Amino acid sequence: MKIGSPARDTEVVRRARAVLAEAREDPALLLSVLTDLTEAHERTLARAGITGPAHGQPVDPLQAAKEMIAQQQLEIQELKRELAAQTRRLNQSADAQHKELVFERAKLERLVRLGIAMASERDETRLLSLILEGAMELTNADGATFYLMTEEEDALEFQIIRNRSLNISMASTPDESLPFPNVHLFDLQTGVPNEKNVVSKAVLLRQTFNIPDAYNAGDFDFAGTKKFDEANGYRSVSFLTVPLIPRGGSVIGALQLINATNSETGEVIPFDGELQGFVEALAAQGAVTIENQKLLHSQRELIDAIIELTASAIDAKSPYTGGHCNRVPEIAMMLGQAAHDAKRGPFADFGFADDEEWREFRIAAWLHDCGKVTTPEYVVDKATKLETIYNRIHEIRTRFEVIHRELTVDYLSRKVKELGGDPAPDAELMAEYDRLQADFDVVADCNVGGEFLDQEKIDRIREIAKRTWTRNFDNRKGLSQDEHLRLKGIQGRPPPAVENLLADKPTHVVTRDPGDIERFKTSGFKMDIPKNLTNLGEIYNLTIQRGTLTEEERFKINEHIIQTIIMLETMPFPKNMQRVPEYAGGHHETMDGKGYPRRLTREEMSVPSRIMAIADIFEALTASDRPYKKPKPLSESLKILGFMCRDHHIDPDVFQLFLEKQIYLRYAEEYLDPSQIDEVDIEPLLEIAREASATY
Repeated sequence: MKIGSPARDTEVVRRARAVLAEAREDPALLLSVLTDLTEAHERTLARAGITGPAHGQPVDPLQAAKEMIAQQQLEIQELKRELAAQTRRLNQSADAQHKELVFERAKLERLVRLGIAMASERDETRLLSLILEGAMELTNADGATFYLMTEEEDALEFQIIRNRSLNISMASTPDESLPFPNVHLFDLQTGVPNEKNVVSKAVLLRQTFNIPDAYNAGDFDFAGTKKFDEANGYRSVSFLTVPLIPRGGSVIGALQLINATNSETGEVIPFDGELQGFVEALAAQGAVTIENQKLLHSQRELIDAIIELTASAIDAKSPYTGGHCNRVPEIAMMLGQAAHDAKRGPFADFGFADDEEWREFRIAAWLHDCGKVTTPEYVVDKATKLETIYNRIHEIRTRFEVIHRELTVDYLSRKVKELGGDPAPDAELMAEYDRLQADFDVVADCNVGGEFLDQEKIDRIREIAKRTWTRNFDNRKGLSQDEHLRLKGIQGRPPPAVENLLADKPTHVVTRDPGDIERFKTSGFKMDIPKNLTNLGEIYNLTIQRGTLTEEERFKINEHIIQTIIMLETMPFPKNMQRVPEYAGGHHETMDGKGYPRRLTREEMSVPSRIMAIADIFEALTASDRPYKKPKPLSESLKILGFMCRDHHIDPDVFQLFLEKQIYLRYAEEYLDPSQIDEVDIEPLLEIAREASATY
């Protein structure tokens, strides 16, 4: 058959009709048939004069062409309608699928965003709000309630309640719970599981409940819901209750959504079964986050409790320093807050970025003296010069007693020899008694520390030390192993032995391991280190010119800051607490670089470190529980701080802040005896601070 002939065109039409039914569901095939018919139609027009037999009669070519064209036009129009209808159906189907994909994608994106937000949220109330509001948004719920398990795990406690229609938004706080009774998981009288309440049953069975209409839910008791509806002019219809179960853990709470709403009509509808899966996924993710938050919170509380326990234990070592580790953080936090709040001046750019930085500073304040755990109590509490574990003045007094009796024995011996002499003490003996008493008075007076011991008394001590007494018992018996080691290489004297009343003996000295000095230096500590660990020499201690501490003991006390730094630097603090050793270890440094243990300058110290120094000094000056000094009044304490500021020992800017914000007075009113709170003129002190600040 010749292509393009009338017979071929007729065949095209026939074939088009044959496949028309099949082509109705295939747009591509419809388009192909339509193309063929159109081409055949165009060829028919070109051959307008063609004739053909019809019932044996001749056919008008023009009429035949018109009829064929009309028939083909009908076929073409029909096919066009079919194609248009099919196109509309496909477009509608594509639009529906697109909307569904967009909807699913939006829900997934919302879940991801919620997950990210929950993971970074540290506040529990805001975290619960994120979960609740996310679930309401996913389901277009009108209301929602969040419950958490009580510590006893026998009831659920209301945490958050939201209702958009009623404009209700309530949340519990650490200080105040919501005014609703807990939902008990078991009957308080019988102990039977509470399965009439949908929330308790969801938790008990670890199962989600999707209720289309609460008023027709025969398995559950919604009496409380109906009472609420009646009181508020509301109608609770659909409920979705989901237990919060962290992976592999116990139920920690429940999320209940109320009245799913059609976003277009506002009509209350049942919760969509597919959306239920999204809510369950959100609840599971939220449960894990809440559980992690609770674990982190418990760990933080444990760490803080251990830190405060350590500080309290250090204070408890000595009744004379009790409270120091508790009071210094109070001053430090007041000063830190004042610096943080400053909008102008030297602290305008200073501030703690978040709660973690505040916690870091507070922990450093609590631990600023943790190294004192290594300082012997008798050094911390040394109230007299001869004190070690006990006050050795009693031992020395015993020697005076011995001499007194030896004098008496000598006198009586002479009298016996004289046979009949006068038994009353003679003038010479009485003079010796008086001299001995005077010598003891000098020793006792020197034993009590003071501001300065003059050379005359030092010489008197050395003279008194020359007096002798007779030891009649072996002084190498009943000793500890450590005491025996100290006697190694020292020649002993068997009794009776004449000894000096006061002495600096080799056994009084404990030498330092040479390696200690090298270890201190390699750690960056720049303190002058005595060659001896201790020196208990009696003359050496009694001739201390200021206070009661020897050079070795003063270093031992100062060494607590070295031990503080060493202890804190070896602790595996998390990243957000890396500066605790720096803050805690700098409170004995001075602005001029002459402090200890590392001789840092002002430029090398952070603001919190400089704050800690003033907090530590002011607490020590005003403390009323020190054995070696009387508590100072406010005016004198601030005057001393002013001298230290002028001498570049403390930071002038922090001192000025301390004065201007009256932190000294706020602290005094809470912690000092009223007798210490006197009138203070801070203007001269402020002038000192300004002048000192101008030199930097």
